[in-house]
Amino acid sequence: MPRSRVTSNPNVDGVSGEYAPARADHDTARLPGAGLAGIDAATELERAEQARALHMGELASVHSWELVTAVDGPGTRMTVFFSGCPLRCLYCHNPDTMEMRRGQMVPTSELIDRMLRYQRIFERTSGGITLSGGEPLMQPRVIDRMLTAAKAVGIHTAIDTSGNLGWRCTDAMLEKLDLCLLDIKSGDEETYHRVTGRDLAPTLDFAQRLEAAQVDVWVRFVLVPGLTDFPDNIDRVADLAAGIATCRRVEVLPFHQMGRDKWETLGMNYQLADVEPPSAEQTEAARAIFRHRGLVVH
Repeated sequence: MPRSRVTSNPNVDGVSGEYAPARADHDTARLPGAGLAGIDAATELERAEQARALHMGELASVHSWELVTAVDGPGTRMTVFFSGCPLRCLYCHNPDTMEMRRGQMVPTSELIDRMLRYQRIFERTSGGITLSGGEPLMQPRVIDRMLTAAKAVGIHTAIDTSGNLGWRCTDAMLEKLDLCLLDIKSGDEETYHRVTGRDLAPTLDFAQRLEAAQVDVWVRFVLVPGLTDFPDNIDRVADLAAGIATCRRVEVLPFHQMGRDKWETLGMNYQLADVEPPSAEQTEAARAIFRHRGLVVH
């Protein structure tokens, strides 16, 4: 979701002949055009067969994938961005992932095969697979298949989710999950609804289930001037994060305008066109609020 620098186009490290992803060491938007390089889309299915395969989790609606380091979880990770999301976040920098119909149809087996190709790299870097979006839990049966395949060979697993559809993540799926990147958009209902068009409660419920299942949590919070940066709101998000016993870190991500062109291209109303990113001082002040509660903050 929030940032990266490396696409799925491989670089050879010159020593082992294997893929050597660069480190993402600063906040940027996802680069456009990473797409499905190396993964075959399903283009020959009739509509009825496609709908059946999607329902069964045999087929996935995918925006793109990439291999990144130090982003979306520990180590080198294959991050898959699924299409479809129930939220309509005002600051979304990938609005083209909001609707499943905009994605490309990919056999889930193709995604699993691609994941298994990088197993040695995951082992050497303590990395793994991250299932993101959009909202990955829009396609829970696909997610379950991928988690099952990953855990069968010992690959570290993570999902990046708002938690809004957490009820679709079964207890059996939680048992196969090592890490959740939990996006908490706001700490109060009114602001949360303004930012996303949805309610906060499902996210809080999912956080409780993650804690009960002993799943590690990294909380992500986007700092948007005039929208989410009010001290009371930051306090509330910090309290929520501190209340999750398995929260291992918090990422305070400064708002940026790198997705603005996508909104315009899609003909969508972008309400934050005049909002400036927060200053380094503002971002650090927000991070200090989380640190004050004993949280590890990035």
